[in-house]
Amino acid sequence: MNTQFMMDYLSSLSENNNREWYHANKDDCKKATAEFEAFLEALMMEIGKFDSSILHNNPKDLTFKMMRDTRFSHDKSPYNPAFRAHISSKGKLPVPVGYYLMIKPGGQSFLGGGLFADMFKDATAMVRDYIVKNGGEWEQIIHAPEFEKYFTVQGTALKNVPAGYDKEHPQAEYLKFKSWYLEYPLTDEELVDAEALLAKAAELFRIMKPFNDYLNKALADFQMPSR
Repeated sequence: MNTQFMMDYLSSLSENNNREWYHANKDDCKKATAEFEAFLEALMMEIGKFDSSILHNNPKDLTFKMMRDTRFSHDKSPYNPAFRAHISSKGKLPVPVGYYLMIKPGGQSFLGGGLFADMFKDATAMVRDYIVKNGGEWEQIIHAPEFEKYFTVQGTALKNVPAGYDKEHPQAEYLKFKSWYLEYPLTDEELVDAEALLAKAAELFRIMKPFNDYLNKALADFQMPSR
């Protein structure tokens, strides 16, 4: 689990974000990717101590490609110089929600959880409806002292409470949301020590688990749209 090698490779890719450099340094890419997958495997074992539902996954199946889709972007850089993974009971699908990790030099790394995708209208409606009926449990989770120490609920939100929902509902502010997620930023310095990073990530994921569990109860009947 050589996180320093991963960081060095990503930094170099960021400075040389072109296909020629990428292919000329393919061996380093494979080595850095292997280090990331080894870290993921170790992280999964730690998460498994409090959430065994994720243990059947293969780390390779949880990662996202670096290749960017530049068709509709002003930024034509072909690669996203980051290692990313989503760990849940159904792998890297956005639902059920799980534990997200992005390693990207330059202070852009973070640990995350919750529902990041706001394009699934059914999922958004399910979570809103669940909050309406289970507002007390929601408040207990997001205002637990241990949770508040590290996390604030974020997400894409409307300006007003959507039609069909009570504007005076105690959780009205959260009913405006279309996605509900958590992000804990990681400094580049925190990424150098793999063992310390492993311990910190596992502990923060443990703290966010009740939040994920709440959303997954809301999303129990959600079906991913077929392509």
